[in-house]
Formats: sequence, structure tokens, C-alpha cells
Amino acid sequence: MATEEKSLNFLEQIIEEDLKNGLSQDKLRFRFPPEPNGYLHVGHASAICLNFGLGIDYQAPVNLRFDDTNPAKEEQEYVDAIKKDIEWLGYQWANECYASDYFQQLYDWAVAFIKKGKAYVDSQTSEEMAKQKGTPTQVGTNSPYRDRSVEENLDLFERMKNGEFDEGTHILRAKIDMASTNMLMRDPIMYRILKKHHHRTGNDWCIYPMYDWAHGESDYLEQISHSFCTLEFLPHRELYDWFLDQVYDETKVRPKQREFARRNLSHTVVSKRKLLQLVEEKHVSGWDDPRMSTISGMRRRGYPPMAIRNFAKTIGIAKRTNLIDVSLLEFCVREELNKTAPRVMAVLNPVKLVITNYPEGQEEWLEAENNPEEEVMTYRKVPFSKELYIEREDFQEEANKKFFRLTLGTEVRLKNAYIIKGESVIKDENGNITEIHCTYDTDSRSGSGTEASQRKVKGTIHWVSINHAIPAEVRVYDRLFTHESPDGNKEIDFKEFINPNSLEVITGFVEPSLQSAKNLDQFQFQRLGYFCVDKDSSTEKLVFNKTVGLRDTWAKVENKD
Repeated sequence: MATEEKSLNFLEQIIEEDLKNGLSQDKLRFRFPPEPNGYLHVGHASAICLNFGLGIDYQAPVNLRFDDTNPAKEEQEYVDAIKKDIEWLGYQWANECYASDYFQQLYDWAVAFIKKGKAYVDSQTSEEMAKQKGTPTQVGTNSPYRDRSVEENLDLFERMKNGEFDEGTHILRAKIDMASTNMLMRDPIMYRILKKHHHRTGNDWCIYPMYDWAHGESDYLEQISHSFCTLEFLPHRELYDWFLDQVYDETKVRPKQREFARRNLSHTVVSKRKLLQLVEEKHVSGWDDPRMSTISGMRRRGYPPMAIRNFAKTIGIAKRTNLIDVSLLEFCVREELNKTAPRVMAVLNPVKLVITNYPEGQEEWLEAENNPEEEVMTYRKVPFSKELYIEREDFQEEANKKFFRLTLGTEVRLKNAYIIKGESVIKDENGNITEIHCTYDTDSRSGSGTEASQRKVKGTIHWVSINHAIPAEVRVYDRLFTHESPDGNKEIDFKEFINPNSLEVITGFVEPSLQSAKNLDQFQFQRLGYFCVDKDSSTEKLVFNKTVGLRDTWAKVENKD
């Protein structure tokens, strides 16, 4: 059971109340029911953390059930991607299930509905049906086919199943109430003809159940105790319960649907339709583009799974939809990576620095700590030589007293190395600095050994040895959308807000310890941010994605309207 120490959210309170009212602890069972028609996004991540988190807290099984009832939009690729995402987040399902596992049972129940006068075959066009369904303020009218005989309905439904009719010619509808104030209760569709290949059942079926019909009955067949879904399904709950009423056996657990609010993330879209549009129209490189709100995109960008779990825990569960600032997710990422990511040195906007009094041809391998957050400190060796790269922004010929980096006539420390003093510069014909010349204090070496210098200077800058530096492609990301709620204005196409500067590709240089880095390895480039190795990386060319900065420095782009 959930621990007493923490404050329970409203869904946990529902579970606790059910347990107090006699539901046996061993009857608790939850599920995560994705439709395999796209990749999972950050909103799904919250739902995954909710359902699997409840499973952990209550020591109850959690099913992964694919609601694969629409073969026109579903693919095995999406099934595989969803499984990979859930496992990557650190969760394991009790049973892998599919709505298609229940197609025969759902069909048999539909036949029973027809025999009881609770379902009929409607042969109207979709336009005719839309007219007779009425409006929220005007009751619907009965279909002219609503009173077909049981025998005719059974015959037509079987022939639909056998593939004798074209798509759109007939549907099966539940016979409920065309005057209901809930539009979903006005004789909802249970089956439609779809002559499409299904990724699991092949061409066995020519009719497919609608989501509302399949979902609740699948919950019932799996004996799910609590079916938690997002708030847009609240009007569906009445229909969910009506369908269950027709098949429920009192000796079994009756699933209970309850709703929680969707958590939208700023500067993103989470509609699978819109995400697919971004992919198909090549605004992004694919579902796992690091700018996407998909779990695969966040993984490729270098977000740790625990950061996403902590984010879901931080935003919690609510009854009202709200917009969460993406900076909170980035904070969770930064907090996790600060504990786990090794520190390394990289220079992304290089300028050459020459230490004029350093011996020609000499090199040293200096000791550098990997992560100051480690309980037991570990170290690596970094090469040092006469010629280095430093960041161009770390030098100014003249600067005010608040500039604590390198200038002519002032001293800074090279990270893990020596104190240097700016002496002169070399410029090209356009006045751009091509080389900085400096001298070093031979007795100022830093480190953990006995020879380490204790002399202090105000500034410390990072560097890489030119002779040992490895070129790397570095992809720096900004928000994909300039507006915090890109699909909030329904009158404007969300693509109007796509940020044309959301990706910058630069060539930088990294220390040689990164030569053996593997896909998704994560690092802090000291003073620059957190980066991870991209899947495009190879032994011939290292490629890094910028995961997140060291602090939230992103200035919001004003809505261009």
C-alpha cells in the first residue's frame, strides 16, 4: 500500500478508499494502454510514471496493452519503440497485451448485443449520421435502420466480418439513447469496416472495434482494477460504464475509470498528429530528433531516464490541465547530470593560445578530477603542451574589472594546469585575433599532488592541447518553437511558431579521453554545459548533442504576434 508518510494524490486516495471498502489488495492491477500509431512523448512519460509508479507503490502488476484497433495508422515500428521507451525509463510490465488478442471475444459480445436488441447495423452515410446525431443543445433522431430485426442485423454483421461490403457502407452501433445529453451515448459506433492489413492479425479481420468499445472491455478481460486516463476521456466514462454493464459478472473485478489532467509542456507540441506532421514535412530529422518532445528524442538528446521520472514526480497529478514550463524539465535533467556526468574539457569557439616560455616539443599529462560529486574521487590524465585552444570569448585585449578571464597583462589559471599571463596577440588583415601569446608560471601547476600550487587568481578557463585535440561536430539546440504554447492559438498554424534557429551545428575540439566515447555517453563540457554522444557518431567523426546548459540562461522569445 502507499506509504502513510507522503501526501496522497487524488488517484491514490481513490485506491485507498476502494481498499477500505473491501477491494482486496491482491486484486489491484493497473495498465498503460498506448495506441501504436506514433512514438511516445513527454505526456505519455508522465502517464507511464503514474501507472508503473502505482504498481511499485502498491506491489501490483501493471499491464502494457497496445490498443491496436486501427490498422490504418498502426505499425510494428511503433510497438517496438514504445516498449524500448518504457524499458529505458526503468519500468517492466507484468503482461504484454493487445486489444487484438480480444478481437474474437469482442466480436462474440457484439453478436450477443445484437441478439439482446442492444446493437444494430446502420447503413447511413457518414454525412447522414452526422445530421441525425443532433448537437449538444438539440437531441438526435433515430436512424432509419435502428429497428432492423435481430436476424437482419446478425446477417449483415457476419457479412461485414466476412468482407462482403466496402468500407463505409455499414457500421455496427450500440442502441442506447439518441436524446442523451452526452453526445457519446447517442448510439455510438462499435465496429467499422476497414480492409487494412493489421500488424498482428494480418488479413483475418475486415471489421475493427472502435476504441471506446475495445478499451473498457479489454480492461475487464485483463481484470484491471483502476483505469486511469487523461481528462478528455471524462465524457467517455458514462459509455465505458454502459458497455461494462452489458458484460459484467459480479464475481469479477469491475474496472473503474478515473481521469487526471494532461500536463502540457511549454514550447512543445505533444499531439501525435502534429509530431507526425513535423516528421513527414521534414521540419525535424525524425521521431527521435533531439528537439522533439518524444521520449526517444529526449533520450537521444541525453536526458537521463531518472530525470524524466523526477520531473513527473515533481509536477505530480492534478485535476486541471495546465502548462508546465520546459525549464522545470531542464532543471531536473541538470540536477541528475550534475551527479552522474564526468567532467571533460572541450572548446567550441576556438582561438589559438601559445605559451611562449613553455619548452618546444614538451608535453605533460596532468591529473584532472572526473566529477567532484563522486563519493570516491577518480581522476584521468589530460595532455598539456605549448599550443592550446581556448574559447574565443575567454579573451579580451582590454576588459573592465568584472572580466575575470584572460586579458593582456592579467593572469588566469588554465583548468587543472598552470597560471598564465596574457602578453600579446597576432591579428589577420581584418583585425581578427588569430593567436594569443602568453607566458606561464612554472611553479603554478594545480592538481592533487604535493607539487600542486596554492597560488590563487580570480579566473579559471578551460582548454585543449592542439596536438592532442579531437575535432567533433557539436549540435546546439534551442527551443523548437518560439511561442510557449505553439498550438494554443487555434486560428494560427502551429508551424508558424517553428524556431528557424533551433539547431546550430558547429565544429569544436575535445580532449582525447573522449575518443572512445559511445552512443548516449554523457559528459559535462566544463563551463559550457552537458552534452551526449549522438547515434551519428563514429570512430571517424565524433558527434555530440548539447543536452542542457549549466544553468537556465534561455531568454524567452516574444510571441511574434
